[in-house]
Amino acid sequence: MASQNGNLGKWKGIFPAVPTPFHDDGTVNEKAYRAVLEDNIAHGVNGFWNAGGTGEGAIMNDQQRTTVARITGEVCQGRVLSIMHVGAPTTASAVLAAKAARDSGCDAICCVPPITYRPTDRSLIEHYQRVADAADLPFFSYNLPQMTQVEVIPPLMEKIQAAVPQLTGLKHSAANFSDLRFYVRMGLAAFVGNGHLLLPALSYGGIGVVDAPPGIAPWIYVDLFKAWEAGDMETATARQEETFDVVQLCRMFGSAAHNVKTVFSERLGIDCGKPLPPLNTLNDEEQAQVRQAARDLGLTKSRVAV
Repeated sequence: MASQNGNLGKWKGIFPAVPTPFHDDGTVNEKAYRAVLEDNIAHGVNGFWNAGGTGEGAIMNDQQRTTVARITGEVCQGRVLSIMHVGAPTTASAVLAAKAARDSGCDAICCVPPITYRPTDRSLIEHYQRVADAADLPFFSYNLPQMTQVEVIPPLMEKIQAAVPQLTGLKHSAANFSDLRFYVRMGLAAFVGNGHLLLPALSYGGIGVVDAPPGIAPWIYVDLFKAWEAGDMETATARQEETFDVVQLCRMFGSAAHNVKTVFSERLGIDCGKPLPPLNTLNDEEQAQVRQAARDLGLTKSRVAV
């Protein structure tokens, strides 16, 4: 197992945290999932964060994660980068998912800290070591304390970096935005996990965004990132302002996964289904409001031929 820090340059840009469409029986809707990925690839994203929070990965069973990894590899390999989330309630399940990601041709894995039982630093590091070793791919920590009860603060990240040679970067979704700069100084590829904060994160040394809003409005985020790289701050600032309403749409009714699936269903003409229980779902009236909000923002029509 070797350090994965030698090729950080490719990890940058817009990496939507895409939803996972399901049939009513809980099986992955392969046709819809492929369509979601193809839509975003056509709109110029740099990669994906698959089976993350919006993708419902943490509550999937082993077969669902394996299926998502297989489809992700088949669609993305050689076209865009894929970071497969393998976090699970047990280390054994996370290890199985890591192996599936490796075998499916995913480019990297990411992992939240263990859920439900709060780990000590040592237990978290041992969990990460086993998961990272199982795939031996670039490894991204997923800093999501509002859901995991564990915040990977800079001193803990330094311990992880020393113990997990595959550590390449992280998705920073914690409220303390300023910690992003610590991770940049550690030489990590630091994605911001808040769709509101792409431009501020780039100015702080971050390398891009991982979140649900870039999936439903990829053209806004892709334009913002390209403008930043070109030094066109006027365009970047204008696109940053546009992200506000997109993020608010995703947060309506506390049902981000269902909101995003609703928008994709409208844009693609394919039913992306509901979230897995026990995640929040929209009732008919709420779903109609989400659709209307998406139409008002121009999110229900593709900007390119898919």
